[in-house]
Amino acid sequence: MSLLWTTADLVAAMAGRPVGTMPEGITGISIDSRTLKPGDAFFAIKGDQFDGHDFATAAIKAGAGLLVVSEGKLPALGRLHGPMIVVPDVLEALSKAGIAARARAKGKIIAVTGSAGKTSTKEALRKALSSVGSVHASDKSFNNHWGVPLTLARMPAETDYAVFEIGMNHPDEIRPLVKLVRPHIAIVTMIAAAHLGHFRNLEEIATAKAEIFEGVEPGGHALINRDDTRFKQLEKAARAAGVENVWGFGEHSRATFKLVKTKLMPEGSTFTAKMAGEELVAKIGAPGRHMVQNAIAVLAASYLAGADMAKVAHALADLSAEEGRGARHRLRHRQGEFLLIDESYNANPASVRAAMDVLQAAPINGHGRRIAVLGDMLELGEHSRKLHAELAEAIDPQATGVVLLAGPEMKALAEALPDSLRVEHRDSVADLQPVLLGMVRAGDVVMIKSSKSIGSSRLVTALRDTFPAAQTLVADEVNTA
Repeated sequence: MSLLWTTADLVAAMAGRPVGTMPEGITGISIDSRTLKPGDAFFAIKGDQFDGHDFATAAIKAGAGLLVVSEGKLPALGRLHGPMIVVPDVLEALSKAGIAARARAKGKIIAVTGSAGKTSTKEALRKALSSVGSVHASDKSFNNHWGVPLTLARMPAETDYAVFEIGMNHPDEIRPLVKLVRPHIAIVTMIAAAHLGHFRNLEEIATAKAEIFEGVEPGGHALINRDDTRFKQLEKAARAAGVENVWGFGEHSRATFKLVKTKLMPEGSTFTAKMAGEELVAKIGAPGRHMVQNAIAVLAASYLAGADMAKVAHALADLSAEEGRGARHRLRHRQGEFLLIDESYNANPASVRAAMDVLQAAPINGHGRRIAVLGDMLELGEHSRKLHAELAEAIDPQATGVVLLAGPEMKALAEALPDSLRVEHRDSVADLQPVLLGMVRAGDVVMIKSSKSIGSSRLVTALRDTFPAAQTLVADEVNTA
């Protein structure tokens, strides 16, 4: 296996102090002893809940090539045998390694932020660009003060394309991270009422998201959703940050990267787009108009990165939704099958509406129903009750048969829905679980959506544990839907 870093280069990048007999280099970087692979460097980061130094022994047993530890923790590690790089602060050392990795990179760097669609767009970019070169991208949602430096430090020098997701829930969080990443292309997917509890309005959220433009490389590009109500604000911010090329994507008549027409289908979509005037017909193997919108951003970024557009567009046809972000599971009921749509990873008003659109377009069989299972959307502050109640506008009683709600904030939606619709509200996911398990039947389509910490992923697990998999949805099914 090729080396990610030589030890000498890693020591130099971090200005660290080597202790013990050092290996020639490392093959990877880990901050979790449970997932560490032999040959990795283990960075003993101190987090909010755990201190990586407490797991140094476990890391050595798992085969760590070396440890990166704090000078202040060294006395406590006195009996530990193994090569170490000693630094004043481990997280700062990881950032320095990330800076060095970015300095040696020769490929195109893309950064993605937005109130919704960040991870889906990042994964679609990973999939699409893999058809034309080597791609390095953030693992899961590694988009914060440790996730971004970790992703940078893990970036191989020979990478053709790198894609970084950058998140925030407060002002001044994106700014330091994007200055590490220094993207050639910065994407803002959309502005919506996510984390509104930390901001007064959407304008403030857009201002915080616009920090991503401050790190764009000279001659680089800003890609902004032209259909978004905050487009002009974001465009102005990009130009003020010195971004030389500012582009819009979407259905707007003035979008440079424009969605011309689309055919939405239950398992995916076909669409026609114009990429700077050049027409392109493509398929995407994940359902929903929001996924088509993300696909336009992916194609636009690929175009600006100089990728082969025919290969990139073809690759999108095999795209499937991620776990917690629209993944589909056909499960076997004693009377037949039903479909589970797993949207349990996170939720805000915009993403819940998008998920409801997907549910209400899904076909049902026999006496099946569309069942929406919704949990609280968090971090909405004083706007929470109003925004939960307004979700009633997205729920069509003619298309959705049952609405199951969990959490105190969702009581506002329960009260706003019409009496003609069957609605069950419980205070917690645990209380709702037996209701859902006892209700589901053959032919149903069940969609589960909430903010992550509500724990609605437990409902997904309960359904999959109770009802065995009926079959796997494969790309051919998606493409012929």
